Amino acid sequence: MTVGPILEVSHLSKSFGAIKAVDDISFTVQRGEILGIAGPNGSGKSTLFNAITRIPFSATSGEVIFDGQPIHRLANNEIAKRGVARTFQRESVFPNLSAIDNVLLTVEQTERALTFQQKLTLAEQTLEIVGFPATLMNWPAGQLPVFLRKLVMIAGAVALDPKVLLLDEPASSLTLEEIERMRLVIVQVQQLGTTVLLVEHVLTLLMAVSDRLMVLDQGQVIATGAPNDVVNDPAVIEAYLGAAA
Repeated sequence: MTVGPILEVSHLSKSFGAIKAVDDISFTVQRGEILGIAGPNGSGKSTLFNAITRIPFSATSGEVIFDGQPIHRLANNEIAKRGVARTFQRESVFPNLSAIDNVLLTVEQTERALTFQQKLTLAEQTLEIVGFPATLMNWPAGQLPVFLRKLVMIAGAVALDPKVLLLDEPASSLTLEEIERMRLVIVQVQQLGTTVLLVEHVLTLLMAVSDRLMVLDQGQVIATGAPNDVVNDPAVIEAYLGAAA
């Protein structure tokens, strides 16, 4: 049995000219946990995800160790094949393709030795895992409401069978009822044995699902630990909660 953290980020930085969007960030993620990542707009949350996955760019410096092996010099598609998948703030789906065809495209990228029917079944099962309605699987993704487009995007990432899934603001633009449904989706993904990194502005969702919470401000980690402890940290109140207010 493999021991130790599944993801280790060490002194990761990303600069755009003189601006350090991610500034010497280090942290570890344990197997099977949900690490919530919070912070005000511009604090470096999405840039951190970009640098870890090398989509669409790599870090300026630092290391990323996944499952004991360095991945920070690999191509982004190789990182995904190794078991690190991600979603994006906006629903990145092919609008003219059906929901199931969107997921099927991802399944076909896994290079598994499956027949077409087996791939189709896997796509259907993945959509079912995230709670996507079976009656809408053949609808064009572009005609679906925001919440369902998000589910298609998450299903596509889950179809890669990742060990680590990075979710970038899955609750943005959702209603309170949809946020609760998204909470259930995230818990379901964790129950598959997947480690989750969750960037989110909806603090109630972060508090509900996170085993640990990490807060960024101006590209740096300003607090990390148990969610209740972190949200009461004076630096967090000033940088994150104060900015939100």
